[in-house]
Amino acid sequence: MLLSQWEVTPARRGARDAVNGHCRKRNNGGCHDDWRLEHSAAGRASTDGPAINGTYRATSVGEWAKTNQSFHDEPTVSSTWTVSSSCATAQDCTGRVTSDQGWSAPLYMHDGVMWTVKHEVPNWETCPDGTSFTGVQTFTFYPAGPDGTIQTGSPTLAGKDQTVGPSGACGVNKWLVVMMPFRLDKI
Repeated sequence: MLLSQWEVTPARRGARDAVNGHCRKRNNGGCHDDWRLEHSAAGRASTDGPAINGTYRATSVGEWAKTNQSFHDEPTVSSTWTVSSSCATAQDCTGRVTSDQGWSAPLYMHDGVMWTVKHEVPNWETCPDGTSFTGVQTFTFYPAGPDGTIQTGSPTLAGKDQTVGPSGACGVNKWLVVMMPFRLDKI
């Protein structure tokens, strides 16, 4: 159930004056104001919560790329994503992303803010001898306001695109990691 479906209301204990609401029992522990959550029917209008759906422009910004934690220019990559998701709660959402680059992958969020999409990239890391290895590309992103802070419902999402190759690829006992700033803009 979404938090917007709940209202905070005072739960009163003890006798109160019917005219002005003042407590008539002050010394015996009566008339304390506690707060409780009550279900609100008015909040049911939004069943999707933080779900994201529609067509987005996905951009991985290559000029700010890091390779194994050192800045190293990479080509900027733009693609079009079709996103569909739904939320069981305000914190738990699942869905699917289909990219015009020919891949499709699950989409999930388990903290109410950060979305994750993960898929394999065949032949991502090519060695000098011509052999290739698969990388795992992970996009993580959140709804962002103009200043980069979290802004629920924003049509722009920001985060990172990180691709990791297997340790031991090309005879090197170290993962190749390429990380780039990432953004999604609703089209």
